[in-house]
Amino acid sequence: MHLDEIKISRAIIESYKAKLVDALDVDVAIVGAGPAGMVCGYYLAKARKKVVLFEKKLSVGGGMWGGGIMFNEIVVQDKAKDILDEFGIAYRTYEPGYYLADSIEAVTTICSKAIKSGLRIFNLMSVEDVMVRKSRVAGLVLNWTAVEMAHLHVDPITMRAGTVVDATGHPAEVTRIVERKSGIRLKTKTGRTRGEGSMWAHAGEEIIVKHSKEVCPGLYACGMCANAVFGGPRMGPVFGGMLLAGKKVARELSGKT
Repeated sequence: MHLDEIKISRAIIESYKAKLVDALDVDVAIVGAGPAGMVCGYYLAKARKKVVLFEKKLSVGGGMWGGGIMFNEIVVQDKAKDILDEFGIAYRTYEPGYYLADSIEAVTTICSKAIKSGLRIFNLMSVEDVMVRKSRVAGLVLNWTAVEMAHLHVDPITMRAGTVVDATGHPAEVTRIVERKSGIRLKTKTGRTRGEGSMWAHAGEEIIVKHSKEVCPGLYACGMCANAVFGGPRMGPVFGGMLLAGKKVARELSGKT
């Protein structure tokens, strides 16, 4: 068979266009394809919700890829071991309560299982604004990451979502946009983002699950973003809390969207 370059181009453009158009009106839109965001998408898709995920970078995985100081091993504690089992991620016991997994296997397996469950991921897309209707976050304003990086004056597009999940990690990008532009008071003690504290793995892992919840009408925080929004320490290369946070938010939204 002779390959035709134009047919290849047409196939990519037509297919991507169809995927993007279908993603413009969904039950849940997740921003950030770290472990918390992808796990959240996995469980929402399993619950038969129409869910899409937008990631600004070329690759998914967030901070999980690099393990600790670029040693591609991660630690997961007892509470989250069942999630590793569900995804089929191999792990081994270091000491009682400390389980080691290969970070590359973890990222690729979570991503694959999430997509096969029905999650649709769009990479290289940045959120530059949110859509607000009647004091509720109602969707996202999207542009190509390349446009953002080049500081080009190119207008974005808008998509609608029943609920938006901010899983952008330390920067809490979506929540900070809402705080800065919408006038909506957040459900924190101050009504504003509180910022994350210094590293304390034990406390941070407990708090991150507690804080993964509704930030304001139509917007949830999930994963490390939650501690940046509600105030809590960072944890380092232990990832059980991230997995549990994604599952918790998905369970809450499964009955609401």
